[in-house]
Amino acid sequence: MAVTERTPTVTDPDEQRVLDAVEALLEAHPPKDTDVVEFLGAQFDSGLAWVHYDEGFGGLGLPAKFQKVINERLHAAGAPNAAGRNPIGHGMSAPTIYTHGSDEQKRRYLRPLFTGEEIWCQLFSEPGAGSDVAGLSSSAVKDGDEWIVNGQKVWTTLAHVSRFGTLVARHDPQAGKHAGLTHFVVDMQAPGVEVRPLRQMTGDAEFNEVYFTDVRIPDAERLGEVGEGWRVAITTLMNERVSIGGSIPPRESGPIAVAKQAWQEHCDPDDGATKDEFMQLWVRAEISRLTNIRASEMRKLGDPGPEGSVAKLAMAELNKDIMSFAVDCMGAHGMLYGTYDIDRSGGVGMFGGSTQQSFLRSRANSIEGGTTEVMKNILGERVLGLPGDIRVDKDKPWSEVPRS
Repeated sequence: MAVTERTPTVTDPDEQRVLDAVEALLEAHPPKDTDVVEFLGAQFDSGLAWVHYDEGFGGLGLPAKFQKVINERLHAAGAPNAAGRNPIGHGMSAPTIYTHGSDEQKRRYLRPLFTGEEIWCQLFSEPGAGSDVAGLSSSAVKDGDEWIVNGQKVWTTLAHVSRFGTLVARHDPQAGKHAGLTHFVVDMQAPGVEVRPLRQMTGDAEFNEVYFTDVRIPDAERLGEVGEGWRVAITTLMNERVSIGGSIPPRESGPIAVAKQAWQEHCDPDDGATKDEFMQLWVRAEISRLTNIRASEMRKLGDPGPEGSVAKLAMAELNKDIMSFAVDCMGAHGMLYGTYDIDRSGGVGMFGGSTQQSFLRSRANSIEGGTTEVMKNILGERVLGLPGDIRVDKDKPWSEVPRS
């Protein structure tokens, strides 16, 4: 007698609502036959972009745990990946706009951000304010219903292909450095915005310097209240660390898969020392993956917390070690590199190129999204409860704080 496999019964009405919406989306817009932008637009309109957002803003007002269900169903059906098309916008700008933006801003920006029609960047770091972002000096001066912005940002990923960016600038130099900041949405095509490439050792130029010369930003494009720039920035920074370090890839995928292939192709399987080194990396990668699963469950209870810094720190150091191992396995061949011709194609080259390219690019992991040293300070203070770092400028007006 043949045994028929039965589909598990869904008892949660919210989950059933989500599953029905996914099936309706796939039926009306088959991924293989539908333009990418059209499909992602329909996904947004169905409330399946960020299911925990309110209806009308890409969500259904349901718990964030259902997003995993949505993503798995869509991935299995061959649907496009919105995050990969607009990584900064999806991982950092969208949560900031949703949390602190007006309804008008949410309606204007979230849908084309999700579909990838408008790429976003994040304008925080400056030549004199990298790890200490709150020490930034770019100025925003109120002029009627507008703000006039002057200054320079640096290491701005994808600024050269971005339509908009989230910008934090100083409106009050007489206030403390954290108190005198205000946050804005800036049009990257506005007069006075100049983007210059920063060429990396990979030959890519995904990072940029951005100069602002008398750039006018309407007050309606402010995110949060005047003086709340740092509070808004924290939302972006916490989501940035989660976005960079908190992904949950399938087991044995990503960098560890590259290392495994290099070990199998170039190393002696009977070399116990090399095998032991690979297994230690495999264990660390699996621990990182499982930790991110746990952190993801915690994030569903509210805004990302220090666990994002844990994931980012672990990811940065692990990736560097994994790619070093992979290149070592390749021997002399690991020193070869295809081309150093500058690439401004618009991608974020974390991984996916050659092993040598991924090795070189992994060096940026311990800098971008907060340096390893900053991550250790955050974890020491916020998680372990250790005394804070010495801050002699905490109670001083920003204008009196020495700067390099």
